[in-house]
Amino acid sequence: MRNEELGEQKELKSRILHCDSHCVVVNKIAGEAVEGAREGMVDLPRELAAVLAAQPLAEDVLPVAAHRIDVPVSGCVVFARTEEALRFLNTAFKNNAVEKRYWAIIEQPQNNIVLPENENIELIHFVQFDPRQNKSIAHNEPGPGRKKAILRYRLAGRGRDYLFLEIDLITGRHHQIRAQLKQTGLHIKGDLKYGARRSEKTGGIRLHAHSLSFPNPAPNGETYITVQADPPQRDNLWLAFEEFTNARYQ
Repeated sequence: MRNEELGEQKELKSRILHCDSHCVVVNKIAGEAVEGAREGMVDLPRELAAVLAAQPLAEDVLPVAAHRIDVPVSGCVVFARTEEALRFLNTAFKNNAVEKRYWAIIEQPQNNIVLPENENIELIHFVQFDPRQNKSIAHNEPGPGRKKAILRYRLAGRGRDYLFLEIDLITGRHHQIRAQLKQTGLHIKGDLKYGARRSEKTGGIRLHAHSLSFPNPAPNGETYITVQADPPQRDNLWLAFEEFTNARYQ
């Protein structure tokens, strides 16, 4: 194996947040694909399989993502390592039995939106996916092809140019957070597809799956597995977010 490949495997291994014979949780980097990687994308399941090759299982067909986070998004993603675990985790996500918290850095609104600090705000929309554009639209009313979408957010802090939101994702629709925030006039930094003013130099967007708590697929393990991931991109904006949240929970 080449030194470059060894280095890549070591780097990915350092981002593994939890690993057992049933599932593995990774702190995904923006740009990695958790499934269906197209040409030029990093195929995270394939890379992860190489890292886990030292721990082979009887079922040599996984890891398979038990849920999806978008390619330009970073953070916690769960992969199942057995067919049984995949069925178990799919059911847990489908039944909203998983706690999912995201961090989002939002461009300062230009439409006089006023957000109260540290107050939970619930958004309920009906999301419709357009496969031609690979984009979702959040509607205020139900209709054909629309799925109910729920999230709750709070303003963790504010800077001169950006707002810092903590988001609890209740349902899991395609591009849900991005579409619902856009519908309310809020735009995630770098997310041109959903109305941001400019892109990120790295190509990602400032949305990070910060923590997950999900039922343990292992029959004799702890009831829940809880993981937390720092943003892989360590810069002043994410460090400011950490300061806001640390102050909130002290």
